[in-house]
This record gives sequence, structure tokens and C-alpha cells, in this order.
Amino acid sequence: MASKLQKRKSSSGQKTSKRGKNRPTLTVGEEEEPTNMESLGHPEIYPVVLTTKTQEIFNCRIDEDITDEQPYKLIKKEDILADFQNRAAVSDFYPVKKVIQEYPGDEILLVYDKDFKYGLNFYLVGTEEGKENYLNAPEIPEEQEEYKEHIPEEICIYKAPISKPWVSLGSEKEIEEESVKESTKKITYMISRKRHQFGAPIKFSDQNASSVKDAYIECTAYPDKNFTLRQLEKDIGMQVVPEVKDISTQTRWTYPKNAITQYHPREFSEEEKETLGQAKSLTDFLNNVSISVEIALQQNEIMNTFIDDWKCLAEEEGTFGDKTDTHLKEYQSFTDLHNLTEKMITCVSWHPVIYGLIAVSVAVRLSFEDRVHFSGKLLLQPSLILFWSFSDPIHPQLMLESPDDIFCFKFCPSDPNIIAGGCINGQIVMWDITAHADRIENIKTGGSRSKKVTLKPMFLLEPDSNKEAMYIRHCAVSSIENGHKHVITDIHWLPDTFEINRMGTVFENRSGICCQLVTCSADCTICFWDIRPQKALTPQPTEKKKDESIEIPFDVPSTFLHLDLAWKPLSKIRLSKGETSLDHCPTKISLSEDHLQYKAQDKMLAQSKAAKVGDMNPYQNLEGGLANHLKPREDFCTKFFVGTEEGEVIYTDWKMERDSETGRLMTKKPVSLYTVHDGAVHTVQRSPFYKDIILTIGGWNVAIWKEGVMTGPLLQTSCAPKRYTSGHWSLTRPGVFYIGREDGYIDIWDLLEKTHEPALSQNICITMITCIKPWTFSAKQQFIAVADYYGTLHILEIPWTLSHPSANEVLSMNYYFEREVKHLEYVDQRKKIREQEKKEMQLEMEKKKAF
Repeated sequence: MASKLQKRKSSSGQKTSKRGKNRPTLTVGEEEEPTNMESLGHPEIYPVVLTTKTQEIFNCRIDEDITDEQPYKLIKKEDILADFQNRAAVSDFYPVKKVIQEYPGDEILLVYDKDFKYGLNFYLVGTEEGKENYLNAPEIPEEQEEYKEHIPEEICIYKAPISKPWVSLGSEKEIEEESVKESTKKITYMISRKRHQFGAPIKFSDQNASSVKDAYIECTAYPDKNFTLRQLEKDIGMQVVPEVKDISTQTRWTYPKNAITQYHPREFSEEEKETLGQAKSLTDFLNNVSISVEIALQQNEIMNTFIDDWKCLAEEEGTFGDKTDTHLKEYQSFTDLHNLTEKMITCVSWHPVIYGLIAVSVAVRLSFEDRVHFSGKLLLQPSLILFWSFSDPIHPQLMLESPDDIFCFKFCPSDPNIIAGGCINGQIVMWDITAHADRIENIKTGGSRSKKVTLKPMFLLEPDSNKEAMYIRHCAVSSIENGHKHVITDIHWLPDTFEINRMGTVFENRSGICCQLVTCSADCTICFWDIRPQKALTPQPTEKKKDESIEIPFDVPSTFLHLDLAWKPLSKIRLSKGETSLDHCPTKISLSEDHLQYKAQDKMLAQSKAAKVGDMNPYQNLEGGLANHLKPREDFCTKFFVGTEEGEVIYTDWKMERDSETGRLMTKKPVSLYTVHDGAVHTVQRSPFYKDIILTIGGWNVAIWKEGVMTGPLLQTSCAPKRYTSGHWSLTRPGVFYIGREDGYIDIWDLLEKTHEPALSQNICITMITCIKPWTFSAKQQFIAVADYYGTLHILEIPWTLSHPSANEVLSMNYYFEREVKHLEYVDQRKKIREQEKKEMQLEMEKKKAF
């Protein structure tokens, strides 16, 4: 203790002599006394400043070698002395050189002062006792620490302020909240005019509004239920000087004035006439031209030169119009007059075999909140799929019942009497209308079995069939617990050429009929389903007895009884967004085999299959699930396109892979993802003529993609005046597709004519178009079904120009797509070249700055 007191006194004496008023001046060769923290009660502590270079030399770099968990470093004394020899006074330890030389131990304790408690970023412990006390600090009770904090310091020494980095404590948020901002949303007006009117002179004049028809329109105020908001509190900021804008416009005033122009013909004089008459050049010219003029006069007498050649190109096609007719003609319309509930049409599908028969699914026009509020009343109303026939526009021929509103359904390609639909509650419903096939087939011809008939005008039809409502119950519904949790937005039958297992591996279809489905839902999942009975791993005789005791209603076929309320998906895919826990929400999907359903030979094959089904229905005795001995198809493309609610177009793979860490089945990452549309994608469809061309529609624009091209869409249109709601390719022309809008118009795009805007826009109804489905009735007649938000189904006849392709239209469109692919590759290459040039320019600028 005595030695310790002596050291403290000596250090105290050094401190006072250093800070005294009569401080002695250091001579050459003398060293300044090291500064310690004796004034704060720590004479053994010596603050030092260590630069980054010194930290690297002694391996005491901040946040790497020294951290918050271990803020100290033991440095050998001989290393610091060697640093004195190498760098002399440049060394950061030079101010405490005397302390280091007199230090008795071999290792000196260096501590990182993170909070600058002693003024600098590091400090040395100059005694062995201080080092031991720091390394083996005794635990101080909390009461003593609190008491120690309240002890006032007796000596207050002025300490110069040291600049520190600014730390935010949330004050800028309060300042931003108190600042004056515009809370009212500004109203934006867009005024447009046709391109050919740009720069045209404009003249304004006064007129009487009452004398001109449609010149005065009264806009009376009315309460809008969508915008009835109760404002409880409003922040208003007032400025001392209001903002004032002075804007003036002045039209050009053209005052009338009298103007006259006088002209007279210029004639040759007599002398000039004699000179020209005797000229040889004129004589030679007349002799050379006279023969051609005589021939032209003779041809004009034989042929009419004033005839319009373009009109002559239009050949008359009987009663089906000519090539100049481009408008859709309304042929028939269907509306359910017996149901008083306001419903909309959600999906439309033509019968694949019977001509003139179309099925539509209807749903109540309610929002999600209203649907929950009126859920009790909605249970009392049937959810239906209506079958309409051209022979009876008033009475539906069949009505398929479902547990909830259907938003999508598809006929089975192997047997059109099998129908699968997706409900709003996430369940899949199956119907078997085989028992009623004769009723809908005999509607046209009054008992004849001919399915190909000639459509007649609506007013000449006198249907003799039964007008009583024919309700058909569903024969199976999927499990609520294991299926989708939200509305099913799209459903597809897998072709009968292949089938998949739980891993997504593709096998050959042994049964030769369509037995699997794929659905996507708003619960961010894509599910594959198998309608065949799954083989049980262990025999369960008790359950078999229960099944035998179940009574089947007499009007429900037992085709899919094994699926009812126990149907589970074969596999489930979730499209993850990567690092986040969120998933993509799919709305529409398109498989690689979708284009086959539009081929004519496949349609004839479906008809022949349907004829065979009449003898023996293969769905009555379905075998078990996928066999293990089947060989997988390695050359099959398992990738498909998906459209999402956020307007994204995803190209991904349905084949699953096992995670190397957890061993679970995981969905592969998407091959490509593009956000092209500014709204939910509601149409993802492959071209009937090109298996790698895909049409996507969503929001206010349209995009055309080519499978395998990862640089972007081949065609992306500009924003339309109204939001697009549905669309479909033409079945006979490769460059034509139809798009429905929310204002009741149909935009008809013809890529051979225009690629930047629709070739024609035609109004169909006064409300939103919900679905569009074209259908080929015969070689000379095509129809398109247009469904609207008010529940009306419009059948329109497609004109000759939109249904008959030109001689080389397929090759021309293929050349157009190839040219767009080359253009995308060129743009991608130019981007890379520009980036390389930019890097080179930056390097040159850095070199110039260095010199």
C-alpha cells in the first residue's frame, strides 16, 4: 500500500507540475510526462489515440479483433518497444513511452474506450494491479452501484467538448407530423384529342345551348354510396401568404377583311405560235407521243378507269357478308328471368360435342363483406351452372347445383358428360350428366341423334321439349379441410397423354382418359388432383362397413362416390417470393399442352371418344392411383406460366425437389418473373397455332410472350382507356384476339393490321364484360359468347374478315414473332455494350483525376 501511495503522490505531483501556471519549458532531449486520469480517481489509466494503421499492426482493430463482448487486448511490451525503434515519435504509443518502459510486466492491457469516457478511443492500464483489477473485476451489488452514482464529485475540472456523431431520438418524426401538408387529394383531368387534329386552327364562337341538341347536359348532385365518409377530424394548415398563380390564355382573333385575287390566262402571241409551229423539236415530240395517246384512248373505251379496285377484291359469300364487314353482329342473348337475385356470369364454356349448347356459371353480385353479412340468406339460394340452347333462349335445359357459387368450370376432354368446377369456398365439385345426355342431344332435332345441325333464326324456333326446370345434384365434392382455403380462380384437366405423381414427375397415362386436374386459388397455392381411388396402405374393414351403410340418393350417380368429402389434392405447390415469408397469389395458369384443345383433329377425336362412351363409360370402374412400374417421361416439359394478383407473369416448374437440409419436398424457384401488368392477371392463354406463344391480359395492358425467351415480352401495349377484364385468342386467325373492357366494349386486335392499338372497338353492353369464349360452328359461321356483369350472355356472329385467315397468315405471324425475338436480343446486347462503355468512361475519369 505504501508503494501504491507513493506512486499516486508522484503521479499527482507530475500532474500538478504539468498543469501549473509556471509550467517549465521542455528542452531538447526531454520527454513530456504522460497524462493519466488521476483527477477522475484512476491514476493507472493513460488515454491514447490509435490510428487504423496502428490497429492493424497490433491486431486490435475495432469491431473485428476488439468487440463489445471483449473490449480489451493484451499487447506484449517488446512489440511496443520495437514499434518505437521502427517509427520513433510517429508511433501512437510515443506519448506514454515512459510508462511502457517502466512497466514491470511483459504484457500491457489495452482497453477500447467505446463511449470516450476518458476522451480518446483507447487507454492503457499502467500497473499490474490495475490490470488484474480490470481482468478480474469483483461483482458490485446493485445497491452500492446506485450509491456510487449519487456521490457528487468534489473536483470539477473543465473538459473540452469532443464532437460525436449525431444520434436520432425520434424528433424528426414529430417535426414531420407537425409540418403542413396537403391532405386533400388533387383531381386530375386528362384532355385528349385525335392525332390528326394537332396543330389545326381552332375558332371559338357563341351558341345558344337550348337550341342545339345535346349541347346542354345537366349534372345534378346525388349521394354516392361508395364515397360516403364521415370525417371526424381534419388537420388544416394556414400559411401567412397564400399561394397565388396567375395563368392567362388568349385565343387568336382573326378579324374579317376583304381580299381579292385576279388572274388571267397566259396566251402565246402570234409570233410565238408561228415560231413553235415551225420548230422541229415540237414536231418530233408530237410524233413520238401520239401513238401512246391513241392506245390509251382506246383502252379507256374498253375498261372503266374510275372503278374502285379495292371494292372489287371483296367477294360476296352469300348471306355471310363480305370482307369489308368487320363488326360483330348480335345473334342471340340469354338471361335467366326466373331467378330474381342479381347475379353475374363468372365463366362460359361451349359444349365440346353438341353444337348450339353453351354452359355458364353464375354468382351473386356481392363484395366479400356483403357476402359474409348475407351468408345466411345465400344458403337458401341455389348456386347453379346453366345450360342454354339456341333453340330455347328463355328456359335453361339443365341446371347443375353446387354447394357454393362456381367461379370456373371445365368439361372433361375424354367425356363431355363429366364436368369439374371450382367454388368460391375452395372446394372442387364434380357432376356426371350421363343420364341426361339424351335430353340435351335431342333438343335440336326432336329425337334425331344428329349432333350437327343448322342454326335457324330465333323467331322460327318452337321448342317442344319439357320446359320444367331440370336440377342435377353434384356427385362429389372435395374435402374442406385439405383443399383450397379461398376462391378457386382457374381449373384445367390434364391431357390424357400423361399423368403425374406427388413429386411432379410425368408418366405415361395408362388409362387413356383424363383423370387428373390442376387448380389455382387465391390462397397462394396450385393443387393437382386425381379422381381415381387412392390405394389404402393397410386394410380397414371397419370403414368399408360404414361405406356400405351409406344410402346414395336415387338422383345422384355413384361415379365419384369415393371422392365425396374425402378428396384430397395429390400435390400442392406454393410460389414463394424468396427471402420474405409471403407467397405469390396465382389467378390463372397455362400448361404446355393447353394449345392442343383447339386443334380440329383433337375435336374430332373427342367426338369419337364420346361415341364410344355411350357403350361403356370408363369412369364407372376407375382403377387405383399411379402404378410404380410405369417409366417416367424424361423429355416432357413440366414448366408452365402463372399470372398473379400483383400483375406478375411467372414461368416456373411444377416438379418438386427435396431440400438437402430438411428432406421436405420444396417447390423450385421460378425460372423468370416479370411485373408487366398494372393489375391482376385474368387471362393466361397459349395460342391455338403456336405452342410457345402466350397471351397475358391484366390491368390496363396486354403482353405477348414466347416460351424460352427470358428477356421480356415480345409485345407490350400501352395503357388502355378502360381496364381490361377478359380476353381470348381467335380460333381461326393467328394474329387476332378479343379483349373485353369494364365499360362494355370489346377491343379486337389484328396484329397483321396494327400492333400499337386495336383494329376495332365495339360496344356490346353497358356494364363490365366478365368472360369471352369464341366457338367455330361451321366453316362459314363462327360465334363468340360475351358474358357481362348483369348476368346476360350475348352470342355474336364473327364477320368474314375476322374468321377467315389469309393464305400466308401463319407464316407471316411466325416471322413477326421471330423478328421481335431478334429485336429483344439486340436491345439486350446494346445494354451490355452501354454498361461496358460506362465503366470504361468512369475509369478514364478516375485516371484523369489521379494525374
